[in-house]
Amino acid sequence: MKKKVLFICKNNSGRSQMAEGLLKHYYGEYYEVYSAGSIPSSINPLTIEVMSEIGIDISDHESKNLKKFQGMGFHYIITLCSPEEISCPVFPDGKILIHYQFTDPRVKGTTPEKLILLRTVRDEIKEWIIKEFKKRE
Repeated sequence: MKKKVLFICKNNSGRSQMAEGLLKHYYGEYYEVYSAGSIPSSINPLTIEVMSEIGIDISDHESKNLKKFQGMGFHYIITLCSPEEISCPVFPDGKILIHYQFTDPRVKGTTPEKLILLRTVRDEIKEWIIKEFKKRE
């Protein structure tokens, strides 16, 4: 039976979407993966773009509210907020709670500047997921 994983960030528009796509891509045979936010918005189109650059299609993902997942009994609840964020969503419905800090990729600037940051965050999440979940298989 697959272990359920829920990635959480505030808007469910960037980091948690990338983490969901990456974990499904690398270890989907071991995990049932979801993502959500406390204040969901729409997925950043640049997030979809940087994920497609590494061969992962998240264009069918949608931003979801944490309330949708209450009572599902997750094995892992993982928050991905950065230290700069004042509040990070809490969702106590999991056996193991993990907090890992990734920079919030929502920044002002030109599209090329935003893409650089999104790629950096994507690569950091990818590296962490490969390392963290390989040992949990």
